[in-house]
Amino acid sequence: MNSFDDREKAYEKKFAHDAELKFKATARRNKLLGIWAAGLMGMTGDKVDDYAKGVVLADLEEPGEEDVFRKIRGDLDEAKIEQSDHQIRRNMAELMDEAVQQIENERE
Repeated sequence: MNSFDDREKAYEKKFAHDAELKFKATARRNKLLGIWAAGLMGMTGDKVDDYAKGVVLADLEEPGEEDVFRKIRGDLDEAKIEQSDHQIRRNMAELMDEAVQQIENERE
């Protein structure tokens, strides 16, 4: 019975670790996405940081990443910056990979 309990605790620990990693990576991705979009819109200095924080906060509106996509899409449209939905989503995916890599490198 001890072996089963140990395995169960290990699975629970791994699940918690994976959930934490996903949360951190998503927040990091959103920050990187905000920095990218701010650059497209010609922002500099503190405006870039403020915008990136706004993108991170936009992710708290609803589950999933559609709230972040809508924010970026809307802000780029408002600034009259040409980016297709595909380009934005592709960049979101690439930045997620980059965010995960950054976090893994920090743990080493």
